[in-house]
Amino acid sequence: WATKEDTRMLNVANYKVSYGQSEGIHGLNFEVRPNEIVAIMGRNGMGKTTLMKSLIGILPSEGQITLDNTELGKMKSHQRVASGMSFVPQGRMIFSTMTVKENIETGLTTTKEKKVPEDLYELFPVLLEMKSRRGGNLSGGQQQQLAIARALASEPRVLILDEPTEGIQPSIIKDIGRVIRKLADGGDMAVVLVEQFYDFAEELADAYTVMARGQVIAQGAGCEMPTKGIRELVAI
Repeated sequence: WATKEDTRMLNVANYKVSYGQSEGIHGLNFEVRPNEIVAIMGRNGMGKTTLMKSLIGILPSEGQITLDNTELGKMKSHQRVASGMSFVPQGRMIFSTMTVKENIETGLTTTKEKKVPEDLYELFPVLLEMKSRRGGNLSGGQQQQLAIARALASEPRVLILDEPTEGIQPSIIKDIGRVIRKLADGGDMAVVLVEQFYDFAEELADAYTVMARGQVIAQGAGCEMPTKGIRELVAI
């Protein structure tokens, strides 16, 4: 792949995830480098969310998963967050009765920060305007921005976003896209983006992995997505 650095930040190898006797992810391999956005793509039910939940430790897995050469496989979710991984789940899962500020503060538990860093509000100005409003009173797009800000509060090395454009209006999608690109370009961080919206993924991805039935069926540089026919592989 054409990448910005040769150092692997996140490496997933011979990776399997099972539900009881049924194996949902079969020997998957992919890697993410610093400052890189990797899009994990595929149709509904092909294992993308299962993969993301296992990476953050919600589902058990087999195989190797390392972040900055630290093996995460035996770690619980909170330990993975402390090691530099953060997750924005599908559906956002914000705390609806807590204020915007309180929601973001729940992400500070693995850092020494006592208050919300100003740069998070700079990324999402609407959250500063609404920091005293309950999360449940925000629009879907605002809740998505809040969920990302909460994840960023833990100062992750790898940010995992599961379907961040789902149910979001186009103007907010563009804002979120700009933030994702800025995060990847601006520091020593990488983004794993699970996305069905092809145009959004194509615009952002430095690299892609396409899944079908729990396996990788295509991988490559993001700039090659149109010529490799990826749109047809991920079309619903």
